[in-house]
Amino acid sequence: MKVKISSFCHISQAKFLLLGFIIFFLTFHIPKLESVEFRVLGPERPVTATVGKETVLLCHLSPMVSAQNMEVRWFRSEFSNYVHLYRAGQDQYWKQMPEYQERTELLKDGLPGGNVALRILNVTLSDKGQYHRFLQNGSFYEEAILELKVTVSGSNPLISVEDYQDGGIRVVCQSAGWYPKPEVLWRDFRGQHFPLLTETYSQNKNGLFQVETSIIIQQNIKQNLSCCIKNTLLHQEKESIIRISDSFFPKISPETLALIGVLMVCLVFLIGFTVFILRENGKHAKELGKYDAVTRERDAEIKMQAAELRWRRFAVPIEEVSLTLDADTAHPQLILSEDCKYVRRGDTQQDLPDNPGRYDTYHCVLGCEGFSSGRHCWGVKAADAGVWAMGVARDSMKRKGWISPTPEEGIWAIFQCGGEYWALTSPDHTPLALSQPPELIRVSLDYELGQVAFFDVGNQVPIFTFQTAFFTGERIRPWFRVVPIAYLELCPIALE
Repeated sequence: MKVKISSFCHISQAKFLLLGFIIFFLTFHIPKLESVEFRVLGPERPVTATVGKETVLLCHLSPMVSAQNMEVRWFRSEFSNYVHLYRAGQDQYWKQMPEYQERTELLKDGLPGGNVALRILNVTLSDKGQYHRFLQNGSFYEEAILELKVTVSGSNPLISVEDYQDGGIRVVCQSAGWYPKPEVLWRDFRGQHFPLLTETYSQNKNGLFQVETSIIIQQNIKQNLSCCIKNTLLHQEKESIIRISDSFFPKISPETLALIGVLMVCLVFLIGFTVFILRENGKHAKELGKYDAVTRERDAEIKMQAAELRWRRFAVPIEEVSLTLDADTAHPQLILSEDCKYVRRGDTQQDLPDNPGRYDTYHCVLGCEGFSSGRHCWGVKAADAGVWAMGVARDSMKRKGWISPTPEEGIWAIFQCGGEYWALTSPDHTPLALSQPPELIRVSLDYELGQVAFFDVGNQVPIFTFQTAFFTGERIRPWFRVVPIAYLELCPIALE
């Protein structure tokens, strides 16, 4: 019996020794878990994109770790004003730069493999420059920089024969719509370059280059000549060819010289007679000038008075309309009140029928009421934060896919983003200088005059007027757009 007890003690001691060894190993030999460290990698050379098309800015992590639970931030020069932000598993649009709204997309299919590429839609010239890629996982973060170059190829070269010069013919080559500044070459059929007579570059208001260059062609040049314009980023060329026959070059005979002499004598006589007539007419012109100045002055006064009368007539509309929002046109992410007088943008998309009249991309909604004649007005209370737009639109305007909210697309509206206001004119938006943000805005429509006006009811000041809106006989409806944080509410106004 004593032998059995001794064996049991030896077994217990062995178990305790094994347990202590395991605890010691776990405590001192297994490293603590920390935030995963990584590097942010991407293209070493600048990325090239074409105006009007889409581009993808590549970026991946090394080692290949998942970025689904990380913060992914693409920004330009300011960290807080971002191009695109992905955080807590969702895209964040609160402080997205206005010029990138609804134009960016993070390719989430690649996040599990560490790919955080960004797609930019409808590339513009202002998109060029540096982009910062910032990724954070717990307390660890890493940043890298990528450069985007933007380019576009212009029109085919247009060659024209202008005039005679220096014993030859001056030929001009023109082309427009290039970025960056293109290279221009004149070449013969063997590829030899011709010296340029002139070369002029200019930029339009959109930043695109127009080039005009000219050369002198002599009569001994009988082969084809080409004007070639090259995009230096895309390494693309556009070329036009010209051939001028000998019959175009000047040939002066003795008879031609005699005729030129006679014509010169006649010209001198004509000039002398013209000078005499001009002197006589100059006396009468002074008297007529006085009367013309007085007439212009009166015309200007009449125009000013007419403009003031039109404004006063339009600023006090005849009929105030009690509007309601048309739920059948509202984007599925917009939330309307029960009385259809209030709209804001929700966080998720509602399950609504995709009828032909519903917006599916832009977060817009139309009013139920429509107008094809008369003068009408209604009041809208707007948030001073977020992004919103309000105005009128043709009933036939596009509702599916991307739209451009401009008069050409059938929309006359004003726009607010971060306390800045614009009229949605084209080709460029018109900035509006408001001393105070309006709390209640009156939208006025005069169908016959083709005018749409916006008036700050609280401060009693006009905001903006579209003077020549072309409704083309169509039904016009109130139009609203709401982006996160903002809201719009239809309110009654007191007409004076």
